[in-house]
Amino acid sequence: MPPLPSRIGRRAVFYLPGFDPREPETYWGLFRREARRTAERRDLTIAVGEPRRSADGISLDWAVTADGTRTVYSLLRWDAIVRSRFPRPEWRRLVAVPALLLRLSRAGYTRRLRKEARRFSTVIYGVHRIYLALAALSLVIAWAALSLLPAGVRPWSWLALPVAAYAILALITRLTRGKPLYVAHLVDDTAFTHDHAAGRTPEMPARLDAFAARIADAEAAGGVDEIVVVGHSSSSFLGVEVLDRILARNPGFGSRVPVSFVTLGSVIPWIALDPAADRIRGALARVAAADGIAWLDIRAPWDWLSIHLRDPLTASGVPSPGPDRPAVMRVQIEDLIEPRVVARRRWNLFRMHFQLLMSSRRTEAFDYIAFVAGPEPVRATIDRCRRMAAQAAPDTARVA
Repeated sequence: MPPLPSRIGRRAVFYLPGFDPREPETYWGLFRREARRTAERRDLTIAVGEPRRSADGISLDWAVTADGTRTVYSLLRWDAIVRSRFPRPEWRRLVAVPALLLRLSRAGYTRRLRKEARRFSTVIYGVHRIYLALAALSLVIAWAALSLLPAGVRPWSWLALPVAAYAILALITRLTRGKPLYVAHLVDDTAFTHDHAAGRTPEMPARLDAFAARIADAEAAGGVDEIVVVGHSSSSFLGVEVLDRILARNPGFGSRVPVSFVTLGSVIPWIALDPAADRIRGALARVAAADGIAWLDIRAPWDWLSIHLRDPLTASGVPSPGPDRPAVMRVQIEDLIEPRVVARRRWNLFRMHFQLLMSSRRTEAFDYIAFVAGPEPVRATIDRCRRMAAQAAPDTARVA
C-alpha cells in the first residue's frame, strides 16, 4: 500500500446513496447543515461549496474545505432510476408481492435472513404484511360501500368490486405514502433489491460502470492524498459492485493512492442471501480480498433498517479473508443525539437510518462530516479500528 500522510491535503470522496427518489441536492443540503453543526461543536472552520451537476448526469459534486483540507465530494446520481421504480403501480405490487414472498420462502431465504437480522427482517416482512392487509381492507371497504346500493343494481355492482377496491388501495398509499412505516417505499425497495440480485435491473450496469470509471480516473490521475468510497444503505452493495468493476480492470487499484471503502447502514446480506445473487457474492469476495482497499463497516445497533450483528461477509455466506476484513466501528446513538431526542425519534425508522450521516453531539465520538472532510486520513481511522480489534481478540479468546 502507498504511504499514508499524517494529514490530508486533498481528498476525493465518492458517495453512493440508498434507494431514494429525492433530488440529489437534498443530500447537499443535509451535508451543509450538518457541517455547520460540526464546525460549531468541534471548533473547526468548514466551508461547503455550491453543488454542481456533472455534464454526464452521473454525479452531483461539491467542494468542502475544513481546516486546510480540501475534499471533493461526488454523489452518485441514480435518483431517476429510483423514481422509475418507486412508486410502482398498485397492480404491479399486488401481483409481485405475493410471488416474491413465496419464492423467497421456498428458497429458504426468509429463514436465513431472520437468523442474521431479526429486527431488519421484522421490519421488511412486517411492511409487506401491512401492504397486503391494506389491500384486504380496501376490498372490505369497497364491499361495504357497494352493499349500500339498492338491491336492484347490487348484482351489477359486484362486478365493480375489484375496481373499487383497487382505487381505494391506490388512494390510501398515495395519500399516506406509507407513513409512518413507509410501507410503499420499503416494498418497492425490496422489489428492486431482489430484481438486482437476479440481474433484472438493466438500467444499473451503465450507471455503476460510469461511476467506477470516475473513481478509477481519480486514482490514475493522482493529485489527491486519499480516495474514499462511501456506500449507505442499499448502496452498501452497490459500492461493492463499483469497486469490483474497478478491480476487474485494474487488480492493483489502490497501489498509487490509499483507497478506503466505508459502509454505513449496511444491508449487504439482504441481497447477498438471495440464491439468485451469485454475482453479488462473487464481488463481495473479491473486494474483501483486495489488499489495496481498506474496508470499514460502521455499525449502528439502534438502526432497524441495517444489518449489523455479524460481518457482512460471514452473514452472506462468503468466507472472510480475516477478522479485519472489514474493520468494524460501532457507534452508539447517545453519542450522536441527546437521550430525550432519542426517545422522540426512536420509531422514526428512516430518520434514525440517516443519523450516521449527521453531526455528533460529542466531540470525541464518530462524526460523519469530520470523518469524510477533516484533516485526519480516513485510512488512519480504519487502522485504529484494526488495532483495537487485534488487541481485543486475545482477551476474547481467553474469555471463550
